[in-house]
Amino acid sequence: MMAAGTLLDVLHGYAARFPERASALDPLRALIADGASVTSRHEPRGHVTVGAAVLDPEGRLLVVRHRALGRWLMPGGHLEPGDRTLLDAALRELLEETGISPEQVRVPALWREVPIHIDCHVIPANPRKGEPEHAHWDFRFLFEMVGTERSMVLQTEEVLDARWLAPDAHSEIVAAVIRAALKDDPRARPAR
Repeated sequence: MMAAGTLLDVLHGYAARFPERASALDPLRALIADGASVTSRHEPRGHVTVGAAVLDPEGRLLVVRHRALGRWLMPGGHLEPGDRTLLDAALRELLEETGISPEQVRVPALWREVPIHIDCHVIPANPRKGEPEHAHWDFRFLFEMVGTERSMVLQTEEVLDARWLAPDAHSEIVAAVIRAALKDDPRARPAR
């Protein structure tokens, strides 16, 4: 399982890049300080997940229709014991859910160590799985598709469909973060 120190390093880098968002991470830092196993999906108070914000050359964002939640989300999910880094976990989840391999995407240099966004959202209780309502701290990493291949093989146990959407059509905050990321580093802009 990923070490708490690794997670704290990422949190520190994110807070340095986005100081205006640093206080929103205080509840996660408090869980870590309290000894919570936030890298394990079995931590009932809340845990870390990862998301892949994948842009195609036209600047569209990849979203998948999540089976259990019935919502359109970015590909992503829980950490697994073999994940060395959060970025590795996001690449693994992207491959598992969509069939898009690490070779089909690139990570803009500015965003290799720091996610473009960290979102906290509440997951409803799932009595069937014996899970209480809990928080997901979703660390979202930016990826760009390379080449022209766009075919996907969806993991139908979790994903019902996939679409490429204009970022504004998906989530206002994700769209704003992506615009800021691309503005901050011209090398991070998708080829037009």
